[in-house]
Amino acid sequence: MNETGRPQEITMTNPRADRVRDVAKLAGRPARLKRGRFLAEGPQAVREALTLHRERLAAGGAAVVHEVFASEACLDRLPELAELARGTQLRLASDDVLAAMADTVNPQGVVAVCSFVDVSLESVLDAGPRLLAVMCQVRDPGNAGTVLRAADAAGADAVVLTGSSVDIYNPKAVRSTAGSLFHLPVVLGADVEELVALCKARGIGVLAADGYGTVNLDKLQDENAARRLGNGDVASDYALEAPTAWLFGNEAQGLSDAELGLADHRVAVPVYGSAESLNLGTAATVCLYASARSQQGAVFTSAPAGEMHK
Repeated sequence: MNETGRPQEITMTNPRADRVRDVAKLAGRPARLKRGRFLAEGPQAVREALTLHRERLAAGGAAVVHEVFASEACLDRLPELAELARGTQLRLASDDVLAAMADTVNPQGVVAVCSFVDVSLESVLDAGPRLLAVMCQVRDPGNAGTVLRAADAAGADAVVLTGSSVDIYNPKAVRSTAGSLFHLPVVLGADVEELVALCKARGIGVLAADGYGTVNLDKLQDENAARRLGNGDVASDYALEAPTAWLFGNEAQGLSDAELGLADHRVAVPVYGSAESLNLGTAATVCLYASARSQQGAVFTSAPAGEMHK
């Protein structure tokens, strides 16, 4: 790099070059699994990847970002990217090269090659989480990314995907997270029965988001609000302020009967208008924010979590 932090190499201009094709293969699952790497596209995702990369290295951890390819126009517009990329291999690339590398026609001027960032279920549970989002058989990458982003915004401690869910490193899923993939722990390939058993053993309640559920989410929130105002005698099916794992199901079929049977309660988000139901991303956002709001104002901080949802 020169004094401005810019790469000194000649700009990559051949979209058919072997290196370009090699990077482009990461848009496919076989190459990702073989190499343990994936693509982050666009300034927001690359910025968050580089930030995590620097944090990991500062803590003595492994690298997250290995290569960054950016157009000169992108670095002119966002000079902080070059600064964040110090210590990685940053190369200038033409728009045609970036388009050939990326999954989108317009990757917004920058693409990064990143290592997988998922963690083990044990590490998540050992950290004492209060809010988990669990995706069961969620197949659409856009939906998976949206739920992960919502979990991040709600302050969830982690996101868990079951073994039958979509690959979160799918380029569309990564884009849909808008950088949130690099903010909170993500567990992949979990067995939902094992997960639920481990949560319950740790006093973490398990709620299933279900449009036909008999427990009303608004009612749970009202009861939580009453307790915050000092009415500790309010009876409730479930205390939203307790540590909670939310189960969210497949886009078309929802949660299976077996998955529903694992939960402490089946909770419905009330629909007041004429819509038949809420889509997955919206329902997950409402549920996660209900828990987050209740936990932020929790008054039962001294009560054992395992007793709060019995």
